[in-house]
Amino acid sequence: MSTALSQVFRGPLKLVIFDCDGVLVDSEEACCRLCAQAARDAGWDVPDHLTVQTFSGMSLATIQPMIEQHAGKLLGPQWEPTMQQRFVAAMKEGVEPITGVHAMLDAVQKLGVPVRVASNSSCEEMDVKFAVTDLAPYFKGRIHSARDMGIPKPRPDVYLKAAQAEGVLPCECVVLEDSDPGAQAAVSAGMACVMLRPPEKSIPDWKGLERIEKLSDFPDILSKLVKDSP
Repeated sequence: MSTALSQVFRGPLKLVIFDCDGVLVDSEEACCRLCAQAARDAGWDVPDHLTVQTFSGMSLATIQPMIEQHAGKLLGPQWEPTMQQRFVAAMKEGVEPITGVHAMLDAVQKLGVPVRVASNSSCEEMDVKFAVTDLAPYFKGRIHSARDMGIPKPRPDVYLKAAQAEGVLPCECVVLEDSDPGAQAAVSAGMACVMLRPPEKSIPDWKGLERIEKLSDFPDILSKLVKDSP
């Protein structure tokens, strides 16, 4: 077991929890671009090359007041549900799975460890994404939405809800995340977290974080945890 994960993980491994956007489905940039366009419409000039950096991993409930502060105007109570429907419509038009995700999930299944999803996306949005990308069979009835709970990441509630639904302790879980708010939620939940990050982007210096640069590395980490578990 890696030194980083061992700071938090206390086996046996009983649950793997995946974020959705940027980990399973390549929808992060599309959603961030929609948020950037909404910001520009409101009067905050967010350039395209900074969209992901500005909005990645954030919930609409967090993004709305951010835009309002920078634009100097209120967006109103319908802004968030309107943006949610724009997300769903964009996903229906086409979204791609993250490269290697099906092979990675097949390898995790062979380890016999249960899986769940915990995301800031709504269940409606995830249902569309998973149907389009053929990921639905992996997660049927095992999806948790921080948006639908009304408690978005970086709050840990959606991860704790997933563990509770499985009947396991947080220290018996491993999370796969790609964003800082998501990783913060996992760490705050008391869970070990593996971050999927390109080599040019660092990860936060937080307890219990491990880094991978490609999805194919994730099953190897889990396999070692299974073998090292009592």
